[in-house]
Amino acid sequence: MARHTGPKCRLCRREDQKLYLKGERCHTSKCAMENRRYPPGERTFRYGRPSEYAIQLREKQKMKRAYGVLEAQFRNFFQKAEAARGITGENLLSLLESRLDNAVYRLGLAGSRSQARQFIDHGHVLVNGEKVDVPSYQVEKGDVIEITDDMKENTEVKKYTSLAEQRGMSGWLDLEGGKARGKVLRQPERSDVNDVEFEEQLIVELYSK
Repeated sequence: MARHTGPKCRLCRREDQKLYLKGERCHTSKCAMENRRYPPGERTFRYGRPSEYAIQLREKQKMKRAYGVLEAQFRNFFQKAEAARGITGENLLSLLESRLDNAVYRLGLAGSRSQARQFIDHGHVLVNGEKVDVPSYQVEKGDVIEITDDMKENTEVKKYTSLAEQRGMSGWLDLEGGKARGKVLRQPERSDVNDVEFEEQLIVELYSK
């Protein structure tokens, strides 16, 4: 499976915003965005305002990187969002939030979305009691998500769950404290995405060209 293998902190610095790609580290003073808040690479000064296309492309790249999806996957999500009823940009965010790897991350069963994908790939995640090894699996209302019993005893997982309980759950998920298990209460809405700032309308405009 194709994936980004370079330094994750460079992606946040490129977008000039925390994308929470490194899990717990992003919440500490060790975060690169706290110490090097400038774009990666050779530091050259650019004059003038970026073009409309550049701004739209930057927004698309930010959303792709935050959720860890590649171009072909992202385009497929956009096409589904466009075909669905409602506002296309909000539909797109709802589809990305409904990915299993994101749900595992939001529940605090993993420190980051990339770690959640690793857990899923290795068969450590169950949906309604059945093993699911597809990170892009779309969770639905009523689904119960948990990790396998051997992973529940992992000290790192216990720490992530504890931090998630302190931060509070997204409104569309419910975590059963101490059981490393959560339930999907409803489909995610635009208001549930508040950790990273997105202007999804710019992406709709980009694909409408």
